[in-house]
Amino acid sequence: MAEHRRGANLPSIGGFNRTVVLDAVRRSPDGLSRVELAGRTGLSAQTVSNVTRFLIEAGMIVESGTVVSGRGKPRTILRLEAGSRFAVGVHVDPAVVTYVLLDLAGTVVASSTTSTPMADDPDQVIRTMASAIDGLVTDAEVDQDAVLGVGIASPGPIDVDAGIVVDPPFLPRWRGVPLRDALAEATGHPVLLEKDVTAAAVGEMFLAGESSARNFAFVYFGTGFGVGLVVDHEPVRGTGANAGDAGHLMVDQGALAGTPDGNGDRGEIGAAVAPERLVRLAASQGLDLTGGVPVGDDAGAVDRAWDALETAIDAGDPTATALAAEAGTVMGRAAVVIVNLLDIDRVVFGGPFWSRIASVALPAARQAITGSPILVPKHPVTVVETDRGADVAAVGAACLVLDAALSPRASALLIRR
Repeated sequence: MAEHRRGANLPSIGGFNRTVVLDAVRRSPDGLSRVELAGRTGLSAQTVSNVTRFLIEAGMIVESGTVVSGRGKPRTILRLEAGSRFAVGVHVDPAVVTYVLLDLAGTVVASSTTSTPMADDPDQVIRTMASAIDGLVTDAEVDQDAVLGVGIASPGPIDVDAGIVVDPPFLPRWRGVPLRDALAEATGHPVLLEKDVTAAAVGEMFLAGESSARNFAFVYFGTGFGVGLVVDHEPVRGTGANAGDAGHLMVDQGALAGTPDGNGDRGEIGAAVAPERLVRLAASQGLDLTGGVPVGDDAGAVDRAWDALETAIDAGDPTATALAAEAGTVMGRAAVVIVNLLDIDRVVFGGPFWSRIASVALPAARQAITGSPILVPKHPVTVVETDRGADVAAVGAACLVLDAALSPRASALLIRR
């Protein structure tokens, strides 16, 4: 692989005007004419002509039919060639690592999973992940040179400048893993590292396009509880890119308080709704989700128990239904604090453990937010779940790559020597 392909810097498609035009076409599923592109972008007709010629030659947009409008000559329609470039997204979870391949339109064209490798041997971690990425791209019959880069969504804390996963509490053996640069070297692709909750929020924003809310909170329910934030169409990363650690927010736990081991009695949301704790709470109420086997610290066992919880909810089991509703209510109470703090009007729920309880938890969370006695904003607050599925963090990680490579940045207007 050529040396310029390595490292953390994403390849540019060649400047601000090109990203402006490509972004406009991407956001228009029915396509745009060159005249419409000039009108939408504010670029001159000559610039649009030059830019579209480049993008057509690069295979990123195609001429697709003509339309007749008024007395003028027919206009050629330009559409995105979604299959011309791709991005890989990776989500590191305590139980599994999820890999997705997205095209330029943000459609998932392939996905796979591997067991999360123990990080006692960082080299083995890199080999496992690099092999899975190579297999994902190869099996999808995609040219490696068409891959713009790899995005990684990891539990925090991360050192984003160094590209290191520092010491996630749910991945105790993942300490100081130099994920970004080592994976870039192993795969030959540029790599971006992001905290999982931020990646999920970026994916929600990027794929929604022009319909994306300007301000929203993404309530992320995984092995840990976090909140990804978007304010004025920009993800909130914080000084060290570790924003969103909301597990210590204090809430009224309601029926979730007082589990047999006493965990969560301080009122912290993260402890209250931890999936492993809820599985044990179900057992204490007579709902066995594990076949009588304690889940302990086995992330895979917790995930399998959560599948059993989903089955029980679908069957109408009253204990399972009540547990999921109470979890939704408690998460909603935590979200109210965020809504009040930032005066946002949209809350999106998602994450690896969310979708399996959503049928009951979402209505409960919505009621807890919109009907809260402490809700300050007087405007309507929309409460929904993501439609990106349980793989939302992996999808979001790939969207980081698409967003970095394709979205216009004012900084690109600066003269570079």
